[in-house]
Amino acid sequence: MTDFKKLFNEFGNIKAGVIGDIMLDTYLWGHVERISPEAPVPVVTLDRREYRIGGAGNVALNLASLGAQVATFSVIGTEEEGKILEGLLQSNRIDTAWLEKSDARITTSKARIIGRNQQMMRLDSETTRDLSIAEEDVLIGQVERYLERERPQVMIFEDYNKGVLTSRVIREAIRLCREHDVVTAVDPKRKNFFSYQGVTIFKPNLKEVKEGLNLLVDDIRLPALQHIHEQLAGKLQHLISFITLSEKGVYYQAEEQSALLSSHLRNIADVSGAGDTVIAVASLVYAATRDVRLMAEVANIAGGLVCEEVGTVAINKERLLQECIELLS
Repeated sequence: MTDFKKLFNEFGNIKAGVIGDIMLDTYLWGHVERISPEAPVPVVTLDRREYRIGGAGNVALNLASLGAQVATFSVIGTEEEGKILEGLLQSNRIDTAWLEKSDARITTSKARIIGRNQQMMRLDSETTRDLSIAEEDVLIGQVERYLERERPQVMIFEDYNKGVLTSRVIREAIRLCREHDVVTAVDPKRKNFFSYQGVTIFKPNLKEVKEGLNLLVDDIRLPALQHIHEQLAGKLQHLISFITLSEKGVYYQAEEQSALLSSHLRNIADVSGAGDTVIAVASLVYAATRDVRLMAEVANIAGGLVCEEVGTVAINKERLLQECIELLS
């Protein structure tokens, strides 16, 4: 039987890096009392503004919430949004010393305007071109120095198709991690779906798998999922497939060990950010135990828990611990 209190205490000894597209999420909360005389649109009177960590930064935030020692690797702008994002990361005990700051890119920012208790508009500000060769060199160098100096247990690749995780960055970072015996976990997007050769944990959702493999089937029974793993392994030569299936739960396979785990009954409020939580929890549990089934079970619970909250939120460590004791002991 797993001693979950001991396991969760061990999270504090794990060093984890997160590489990918870090974003700033801005929420503009207001109220609507009239329609604009200039156009048939509501006028939102601003009540408050809230900044949150988004994208790959949310994976780092989940890791920090569980007590891990976290460092981030990305490229952000030098403007005010970049400074706000860096400050948020630091205030949540996330190491920003390895971030690359560029005058040639802007910080990815998503501003959500909320009135009448619903999102009325989203304004995106971003650079989506791939990193230049010089920017790639700096980022790869930062990863190499971090691995040599800090000796982490796990590196997570979080891709949002904003240009940070180029095929070269992916290839070189995985190579360096393998040389230093570091677990690698990936939350992929379609653009570089098959660039993650030799990764430890490959964690797409079902939609991403179907797009990546050009599948039309909707069958999510065990034999069909095992066939999907075989196709992925043939292209990636990775160790573990970990596929999230929305309300159906999760599926994992490592060599001949596989299972489909049903989700636990929840009052779903918002699914945003659930994938970030799942890969963060799965990576920590696997780095601490090398137990694939335990990794999947704990991450499955964590993904459901954050779906009960509105907006993108990090996992609550104490609540996750209690749920694991109640549901898995």
